[in-house]
Amino acid sequence: MMKNDIKPGIVTYNCLIYGYCLVNEVNRAKSILNIMAQRGVAPNVWSYNIMINGLCKIKMMDEAMNLFKEMQSRKIVPGVVTYNSLIDGLCKSGRITYALELVCEMHDRGQPPNIYTYSSILDALCKSHDVDKAIALLKKFKDLGIQPDMCTYSILLNGLCKSGRIKDSQKIFEYLLVKGYNLDVYAYTIMIQGFCNKGLLDEALDLFSKMKDNGCIPDALTYEIVIHSLFEKYENEKAEKLLREMIVRGLL
Repeated sequence: MMKNDIKPGIVTYNCLIYGYCLVNEVNRAKSILNIMAQRGVAPNVWSYNIMINGLCKIKMMDEAMNLFKEMQSRKIVPGVVTYNSLIDGLCKSGRITYALELVCEMHDRGQPPNIYTYSSILDALCKSHDVDKAIALLKKFKDLGIQPDMCTYSILLNGLCKSGRIKDSQKIFEYLLVKGYNLDVYAYTIMIQGFCNKGLLDEALDLFSKMKDNGCIPDALTYEIVIHSLFEKYENEKAEKLLREMIVRGLL
């Protein structure tokens, strides 16, 4: 391209940065960001978004935060996408306090957080077993008019089950059924695992049956959880029946 005296534009450079970030070659991506500036092509918000997201995906959070500061020093205004990448990265790196500071900053700068922002925080709180804070956060953003999606509720269901709060997760699950949410195999599997972990095999089997009645087909993981629990309870005949079912379905 350069040999033919065709100068690459912003779109070309952004594609190169994206490509390198996709294969975790963040150093090469950063060198493209530097080269484009040297060649008179000013990086835009998407150049930084791509680069910051690439760094966050491999948990290079200090480098991502430095770029965040750099873009602002160049008078490039970060958007919701920029903030969401950083907040998700900080949450996955266990830096929830910094993530919450960025949420406050979003409000201050007129960039309202969205469901993806809050889902990242919710996931981090659940993984650190702060499920009460997670429930409070869910109520807070619902009050702000941000409706949780199935992914958000699944995060909370998983957090509650892993904290041993099966009754609380059951209430939410039943609420979702009543409200007509399209409960997927992941949500059912979370609940079935929760019941099995508590030794509530009858409840797990009942839900396993209901999910099929509701048109949600169990996957290999769902079967494995139920079969394992059946063998633990010496319900060998039932376990073997489900194993045969798996074979017929091509899951084994």
